[in-house]
Amino acid sequence: MLALPTLLLSLDQSVLFLALPSLAEALRPTGNQMLWIMDIYGFLMAGFLVTMGTLGDRIGRRRLLLIGAAAVLVTSLLAAYSGSAEMLIVSRALLGVAAATIMPSTLALIGNMFHDPAQRGRAFALWASCFLVGTALGPVVGGLLLEHFWWGSAFLLGVPVMLILLVAGPMLLPEYKAPVGGKLDLISVVLSLAGILPVIYGIKEIAKYGFDVMPVAVALAGLIMGALFVLRQGRLEHPVVDVTLFRNGAFTASLLIQVILMVAVAGSYLFITGFLQMVQGLSPMHAGLWMVPSAIASIVSAQLAPGLAKRFSTAAVIAVGLVVAAAGYVMIAFVDPVGGLPLLVIGFVIAFFGTGPIGALGTNLIVSAAPPEKSGSAASLSETASHLGVAVGIATLGSLGSIVYRSSVTVPDGVPAADAETVRNSLEGALGAAQDLTGSVAGQLLAGAREAYTSGLNVVAVVCAAFAAATALIALTALRRAVTDSSGQPSRGDKPLQPAESP
Repeated sequence: MLALPTLLLSLDQSVLFLALPSLAEALRPTGNQMLWIMDIYGFLMAGFLVTMGTLGDRIGRRRLLLIGAAAVLVTSLLAAYSGSAEMLIVSRALLGVAAATIMPSTLALIGNMFHDPAQRGRAFALWASCFLVGTALGPVVGGLLLEHFWWGSAFLLGVPVMLILLVAGPMLLPEYKAPVGGKLDLISVVLSLAGILPVIYGIKEIAKYGFDVMPVAVALAGLIMGALFVLRQGRLEHPVVDVTLFRNGAFTASLLIQVILMVAVAGSYLFITGFLQMVQGLSPMHAGLWMVPSAIASIVSAQLAPGLAKRFSTAAVIAVGLVVAAAGYVMIAFVDPVGGLPLLVIGFVIAFFGTGPIGALGTNLIVSAAPPEKSGSAASLSETASHLGVAVGIATLGSLGSIVYRSSVTVPDGVPAADAETVRNSLEGALGAAQDLTGSVAGQLLAGAREAYTSGLNVVAVVCAAFAAATALIALTALRRAVTDSSGQPSRGDKPLQPAESP
């Protein structure tokens, strides 16, 4: 029940990219509007995660989950039947705020419902698996829908699931909330948004257009607001985020591993999907099918991880998994543009198999490290860290791959001067320019551009391998010292939070 909304939310973002061409034809958005259609959902979801996690601790996690489910249902319908670009942007913004209630609420409820460490570990493993399944199946499901229905059908995937949650949730899910939560500090809410949103926005702008004064200044302003937010939390009796959580070694080490690893996952995912479609020439749906084995591998390792952690230790299982992930990325570093598909798929399967344990065990450590009445806040920090890692990964590794491409690509004689700069900027530009060319010139152009793009993928894979190895070292040192028992749970003296009476 709690894992299904997560699967749908991860599906939602990935299917949007497939719907963009038909959406653009129907609504005729400007270039700026198209950017906001793509980004506003992620911006607001990331910005409101911290607030929603704490709000759930105060008003009840089941209550917030059900409110969020109703809001996701309504805003999904609004998005699907939007008659203009402006309406779709507003609908996507509201959908992002609604989605921010889902992730921390489901994680916190799992942490509160399962007091036995083994059961809780398996529950978190299932939660992580559903998220990965949604990410992998997005292109496949979206492709099937868009082949038979209009662009808005991509936004209707969550409607039946949210209806089931609204009907069955009050009967199946218990209510949990902090016994003494205090009022929600609105100044802290504003500061959290002023800290998170500019940083995510600045990073995304840097990823698209490179380092410029404006996005860098916006990101720095966000960091300053974030620092003010942290200072304020230390002075409040009932803070939005309990900064003392970072004194827990397991919490901090797991969060750090999550951020660094998501940088690698996002950066590699960006170039691997591009390789499948632009170098190998696969359709989005077929590219998505080639991504399914890696998702299955991560699901298998996530399900195995809790059992292995009983026999060995959480830190050891996570560290070994990250070493395996590093090995997978090393394989991707040797992929060639011609005949490289099998090695790419095998390497990505191995890399994702290695990242499965941190998705299951790391999330468990983060949520379990907090006192029960603050598990919603801890869960929101976990999700915020993931979003930050994704944004940083796309910005930094995307820029790195682009630099390698531009330094490697060659423009053959016969390409018009007006198209040469477009070819040097990106593989997308090279593919567009090749359509206007014929004969050997077009073939030489495509071969050189695809080879340059693959070189960028290879370099990014090397960096991802280094990041995975670094996180393995963190797991073997800081995380190993912090975890105190063989089940992988940090010790804490808090008594389990008792269920609140259902309204």
